[in-house]
Amino acid sequence: MTSTSTVGDHLREWRQRRRLSQLDLACEAEISTRHLSFLETGRSRPSRDMVLRLAEHLDIPLRERNRLLNAAGFAPLFPERPLAALDGAREIVDLVLAAHEPNPALAVDRHWTLVAANRAVAPLMAGADPSLTSGAINVLRLSLHPGGLAPRTVNLGEWRAHILERLRRQIEVSADPVLADLLEELKSYPAPEGPAHVGDGMAVAIPYRLSTPAGVLSFLSTTTVFGTPVDVTLSELAIESFFPADAATAAIVRNLGAS
Repeated sequence: MTSTSTVGDHLREWRQRRRLSQLDLACEAEISTRHLSFLETGRSRPSRDMVLRLAEHLDIPLRERNRLLNAAGFAPLFPERPLAALDGAREIVDLVLAAHEPNPALAVDRHWTLVAANRAVAPLMAGADPSLTSGAINVLRLSLHPGGLAPRTVNLGEWRAHILERLRRQIEVSADPVLADLLEELKSYPAPEGPAHVGDGMAVAIPYRLSTPAGVLSFLSTTTVFGTPVDVTLSELAIESFFPADAATAAIVRNLGAS
């Protein structure tokens, strides 16, 4: 989000980001177009309930809803607590990750920083530059960095295009400047030769193919998020689960899990 200062500026920027006209948003929120115009220009001051109503219809992330409330002169509504303090949420995440074994699964925050992983993930990272696998691990950086998993990714061009497009869509939704910087960094990494475009119709079925000492592993991934969260941290947590895309991969991961 840009350094706008008034609640009206924020509302207008989010409305334009969602590609809605004032009429579209006013109809969805069941208010007059004139009232919405007054709110955006600062001629009217929104109530707390109005801020939350508009934020809901604009699908604004919880973190940004707090900033919107602050800009309107109200206290933040949604708490931001460490994962360990969220009434057993960390335990639930660990249980989900463990239940996915022997297939790899991991949990990441809004910036794709690794929060937790099951035992199947570490062997896949073997051989990566230690600077990418120590401290705060960014899984997208690890995936596409030439010192990370990129040299062992069999379909790097296809996978890279998929990751970059997914990150672009996340930036459109969140307006997160850290993600925007991450996208520019990832785009600067060496790209393989040849076509790398991934059509929208295939985006949900792009396999991740990784060369390992046990053979080439081919995975399909799914993303799980917590439904209707009321905490900022929980709303930004995602679990990435990888499933074998073929029988050979399923057999290899079973054998690796057993050993």
